[in-house]
Amino acid sequence: RIHVMAGRVPLGTDRAAVAGEMETTFIENLRYTADLLSQEDMIGLLEPINNRITDPRYYLNTPHHAAAILEKVGRPNLKLQLDLFHCQIMDGNLSRNLETYFPLIGHIQIAQVPGRHEPDSPGELNFPYLFELLESLGYTGYVGCEYAPKGDTLEGLGWLRSYWESRGLQHSGTSKAAK
Repeated sequence: RIHVMAGRVPLGTDRAAVAGEMETTFIENLRYTADLLSQEDMIGLLEPINNRITDPRYYLNTPHHAAAILEKVGRPNLKLQLDLFHCQIMDGNLSRNLETYFPLIGHIQIAQVPGRHEPDSPGELNFPYLFELLESLGYTGYVGCEYAPKGDTLEGLGWLRSYWESRGLQHSGTSKAAK
């Protein structure tokens, strides 16, 4: 799997004025890229990145837009990389968005909103609920942790050990019942 970036609206340009041209170019580039990736049996991932905080000029900024682009491109080896941090900032409604776009999702990324820290840091998102929702939807892929840890790496992963323990799992991810 490889993250395929959408590009940025040119500096000093009105987004609406170049939207059609950017979409046409992006779709052409994605078709070309998808065809190359298919030769290597690879998946391309499109990630909407919020333009409210992270990058005001980033072209692809909502899951709705990404889904529309994926439909127009029409290549099965292109998927949605849904970063819950960006999705919450742009649209909220994470449960519905996960359910709606689940068939398109090829990768999930997480960070707490608004501080972009660990899932157990204070913020808007209820990660145990979201993880359970992903499980109930049948998600079996990886969950990428794209956050700025408040401390060192082990401290930054402490939330995962607590989550596993709350689910009756040991830190290795194996069930206590299986041991």
